[in-house]
Amino acid sequence: MQQVQVCIVGGGAVGLTLALGLAKAGITVQVIDSSGEPQPLGELFANRVSAISLASQTLFERLEVWQDIRALRATPYTHMDVRDQDSFGKIAFNSSELDLPELGHIIENDAIRYGLYNKLKQFSNVSLAFNTRYQSIHQTDSDVLVTLESGTPLMAKLLVACDGANSAIRTQFKMPMTFWDYDHHAIVATVKTQLPHDATARQVFLPTGPLAFLPLHDEYHHSIVWSTSPQEAERLMALSDEDFNKALNVAIDGQCGLCEVAPDRAVFPLRMRYAKQWLNNKVVLMGDAAHTIHPLAGLGMNLGLKDAELLIDLLSAEQGSEFATHRTLREYERARKLDAQKHIAMMQGLKELFEGAHPLKKLVRGVGLSMVDKLGPLKQLFAKQAVGK
Repeated sequence: MQQVQVCIVGGGAVGLTLALGLAKAGITVQVIDSSGEPQPLGELFANRVSAISLASQTLFERLEVWQDIRALRATPYTHMDVRDQDSFGKIAFNSSELDLPELGHIIENDAIRYGLYNKLKQFSNVSLAFNTRYQSIHQTDSDVLVTLESGTPLMAKLLVACDGANSAIRTQFKMPMTFWDYDHHAIVATVKTQLPHDATARQVFLPTGPLAFLPLHDEYHHSIVWSTSPQEAERLMALSDEDFNKALNVAIDGQCGLCEVAPDRAVFPLRMRYAKQWLNNKVVLMGDAAHTIHPLAGLGMNLGLKDAELLIDLLSAEQGSEFATHRTLREYERARKLDAQKHIAMMQGLKELFEGAHPLKKLVRGVGLSMVDKLGPLKQLFAKQAVGK
């Protein structure tokens, strides 16, 4: 029987970040993931990307993997342009105002995962099992027994569920959730534009939801996230590429010139999920298994990375024979639940404020954005929140 200190179910970016941090602390780790092992990037951009904050970058630097990830088509952005459609409301940030080289990086999720995977292969205290499913999970007061589909047993002192928004482990251990439908679907795609992006992340709030244009490694390519009503998303997805390009150009008010969408656009529903309980004895939730939020501020991946960072710090600090004590795991649960609650409430407030085209609402938004843009200290506060400082 194989024995490790931590078993991580889920080999996405958050799970692999946790594995790397624990490995560097000398903790033995087993990663189990039902999908294939991460692959080198293809020639075409993937349409799932993340806006990695400076705080997340600092974590990757600490884990000595940032240079590996950055080399994989990471795109720094130095400017942000946020505006309300058909309104005077607008706010613009740039890195020089904060004495920073950039505000963050746009990175394909596949690139983050591949960089972490390559780094993890250098550690003898980590076992990576991709294309592998578990058959059952049972726990005692002090251990968790994981039986793989192959019949191989694995004993761990702690199991971390990083198995996504529809976490089977969360369901098995009956960790209650609260959730609501944002009544939005997100269309994601790669778009070639007539004008260069000039290292600028753009977001425009439309009556049906926000549209983000995020700069990619090639200066004439953007990754878009178009959050809109389910009915509008269905209509947009049914359009030909030519008609979708026209609709996209109108929505962004021609800021990027003519648009040419790649053929692999996709759509998925947006829901808020929040686990009321993150801990069941020796099983803890992390990342999307614990929380999902609206992508309008690009915080999802960064919140999961903050989960990983705290658990790395707490487990690494434990002394002697004690490992993954109840007190340590409760500290993780309390701190991360509070932070997730704060960001969920903030995203819901922003969504409600910027949704709809009521004249009074647009006036409030316009005045608010203009005031923040003109008030230096307040604008700096907003900018620091946006970059994770």
